[in-house]
Amino acid sequence: MKTSLFTFDHIALSVKNVDESVEFYQSVFQFNEIKNTASNSKTRWLALGENKQLHLIPKPNSDIKTNKAVHFALSTTDFNSFVKHLVTLKIDYSDWRDTPNKDYIRKDGIQQVYFQDPNGYWIEVNNVV
Repeated sequence: MKTSLFTFDHIALSVKNVDESVEFYQSVFQFNEIKNTASNSKTRWLALGENKQLHLIPKPNSDIKTNKAVHFALSTTDFNSFVKHLVTLKIDYSDWRDTPNKDYIRKDGIQQVYFQDPNGYWIEVNNVV
């Protein structure tokens, strides 16, 4: 097989209430909603930047189970302001060890926090960039 170059395109999450999830991701990250060009379904798409997307697929009767090891991570250049933003929004966050309202500094010096969306999906925000 010839070696190919792969790039990240999108992440898709099953959500119980698509409107609530869109509101959450827009209030936390200010993601803009973009047109779902794939179908006429109720799935809603949000732009993550650099042609990357978050697809929120309505599955109101699905049982969503996850743990912190199953997460996606976003980076910000203004980590401390983002953590203050979470506090303003009254979103609980923790470090990797589940210490409430505490960030974590990895061995390589990167700061990170973890929190959950309305469906229980874990999100990491760090200052890798």
